[in-house]
Amino acid sequence: MRRDFHRHPELGFNETRTAAIVADALMQLGMEVQRGVGQTGVVGLLEGAKEGPTVLLRFDMDALPIQEESNAPYVSQNSGVMHACGHDAHTAMGLSLAKMMTKYQSQLAGRLKFVFQPAEEGLGGAFAMIADGVLANPKPDVAFAMHVWNPTPLGQVRVVEGPCMASSSVFTLTIQGQGGHGAAPHLATDPILAAAHIVAALQSIVSRNINPQDSVVVSIGQFSAGTTFNVIPDKAELKGTVRSYNEALHRKIYRRILEMATEMAKAFNCTATMETVAIVQEVRNAAAPTLLVKEAAAKMVGAENILDHRTMASEDMGFILDEIPGCYFFIGSSNEEKGLTRPHHHPSFDIDERAMVNGMAIMAETAASYLIN
Repeated sequence: MRRDFHRHPELGFNETRTAAIVADALMQLGMEVQRGVGQTGVVGLLEGAKEGPTVLLRFDMDALPIQEESNAPYVSQNSGVMHACGHDAHTAMGLSLAKMMTKYQSQLAGRLKFVFQPAEEGLGGAFAMIADGVLANPKPDVAFAMHVWNPTPLGQVRVVEGPCMASSSVFTLTIQGQGGHGAAPHLATDPILAAAHIVAALQSIVSRNINPQDSVVVSIGQFSAGTTFNVIPDKAELKGTVRSYNEALHRKIYRRILEMATEMAKAFNCTATMETVAIVQEVRNAAAPTLLVKEAAAKMVGAENILDHRTMASEDMGFILDEIPGCYFFIGSSNEEKGLTRPHHHPSFDIDERAMVNGMAIMAETAASYLIN
C-alpha cells in the first residue's frame, strides 16, 4: 500500500485517488465512513461491542510539490509531486491498523475514529476537518498521531510530554524603492541592497534579542526581486518563517522584525511593510496519553530506545490536541547501512519500511489500552 501511494502522490486538498482508496477500504471493513470531510478527508468509525471511550487516530495523506530524484521501483509517477515526508507510510499504517483492529471489534469497549487528513503541509487540513465536525459525533476522549522520522534510526522512538513541535507562522516583507538603470544606480533607490542588509540583520534577533534557553527560529526562505540583470527594480520581497514554543515570544520576534526592517530600509531611502500569517500552533502532548505511548513503545522496541524529542518543525495536529488530550510521537525510520538517511522534504527522501511495523504496533497497543480490558 505504501509503495502504491508513493507512486501516485497528490498535493493537499487534491488527494482524490488516495481518499477513494481509503474510503473504499474502510467500507469493506464494515465501518461507518464519511467522505469529503475537510474537502478530501476521510473518517471511519469502528464501533466496539460495548460502551466506552472514543479514541481518535489521525493519519495524514498529502504529498509535496517536489520532483523526486530516486531509483526506487516505486518512484513517483506524478511529475513535480512526491511523498517526501512519509505521509504515504502514514496512510498505509492507518489502513493496516484499521484492518487489524477490526478483528478485535467484539472485544472493544468504545470506538476507534480513524481520521485520514488532507493538506497537512501548511494548507490547514486539520483545521478544515475540525470545521467539518471531525471532533464531534462522537467527540473523541483522546487523540493520537505519529510520524516516521528520518533524523532517528530504525528501532528508536521519540516522544515527550508537553510541547514537542513548534508553532509556525509566515511573514512577508515588501521593500519599496525606486527603479532605474543598472548603469546609473545613483538615480535609483535600490530595494535589493536594502533587502540584503535586512536579511543579514534579522539573523541577530535570535542571537542577541532572545534568551539562549528559549527555542526560536527566524528563517528567510525566499528573496524575490527584479526581472533582468541591468535593471534596478522598484521593490523586493522577502518571505520567511518564525518558529517558537511561546506566543508572547512569537509576538516579540515580530516586533523586532518589523522594527529592524523598517529602520534598515529607511537607511537606504526605502520603505518596508510586513504581512504575517499564522499557520499552526505548537503540538503539546498530555501527560497520561504520553505515558501510555511510552509504555507501548517499551514493549515494542525496549525502554532504552525511547528518547525525549522536541523539534522546531511544525504540524497542524496541534489544532486537534488543543481541544482533545493526546500524544504525537515519532518513529525512527532511517537506516545508514541502506543509505536511507535523507531528511524529510528532500527529493531523495525514503524510509526503512520496517518503521511502519513499529509505528502500527505502538499505535495498536496504545489504542488497546483504552478499549480492551
